[in-house]
Amino acid sequence: MIALTIAGLTLREASRRKVVWALLALTVVLLALSGWGFSRLIGLDTELGTLTSGEARLVASLLLNLIMFGFSLIAAIGTAFLAGPTLAGEVESGQALAMLARPVRRSSVLLGKWLGLLTFGCGYVVLAGLAQLLIVRAVVGYWPPAPATGLALLAAETVVLLTLALLLSSVVSPMASGIVAVGLFGATWVAGVVGGIGGALGNEGVERVGAVSRILLPTDGLWRGAMNAFQDPISLIQMGPGEGGFPFLAEGPLTPAYLAWAALWVAVIWGLTALSFQRRDI
Repeated sequence: MIALTIAGLTLREASRRKVVWALLALTVVLLALSGWGFSRLIGLDTELGTLTSGEARLVASLLLNLIMFGFSLIAAIGTAFLAGPTLAGEVESGQALAMLARPVRRSSVLLGKWLGLLTFGCGYVVLAGLAQLLIVRAVVGYWPPAPATGLALLAAETVVLLTLALLLSSVVSPMASGIVAVGLFGATWVAGVVGGIGGALGNEGVERVGAVSRILLPTDGLWRGAMNAFQDPISLIQMGPGEGGFPFLAEGPLTPAYLAWAALWVAVIWGLTALSFQRRDI
């Protein structure tokens, strides 16, 4: 009950921050620009001739992954910079001392803040992503093969990053925790692209860079599962054997073992955060 109360207060506090309005503004701009861009695909003249409706849907499936990555990046930045102030910021300002002076366990406070941020981040990704899917369907007529799976994996990616940001905020300042979390998110994505290029070139050493990074931080692995759910299966055939080097195309769905590892990763990081918060002087 205490955790749910803290979750509600965290959501209310997040809604009052300017970063939320910045997220909404960026989302509206991105949706408007993508709608205009997709509307220009059908009948577009290229060096190979005019795009047919089928070719336009194929291109739309690739562009959809690019735009979904934009939403993923916006969610990553938003949750990382909300997670930092909600824990480290309250400790530094003394608000945590006033709250924890009452008979309230620190683990309940942490769980409540995690649930509040989870609701905010996942809600944003699902609503913005669903709006984008509806725009693409209305403009181009393309609907991905597994939209629910793709949105769920995007939400899971957000959960991974906000859990990491909470752990960082339990040991460093709010600003530093946000910067480090977003930096690790970007570094993991770049390592995934490098690994994909290594796989396309047949270089096992370079390919292993992407595999190791997805184990250490599952954001890129979950993102690749989401891409596979959003993309047209024909696009893999059209791109040919070197598709692994294209950063917005995934070869196959995630395995149950990797999903289980991602869930275990979140549980371990949450446990470390609880331990760190329990031992921190406030």
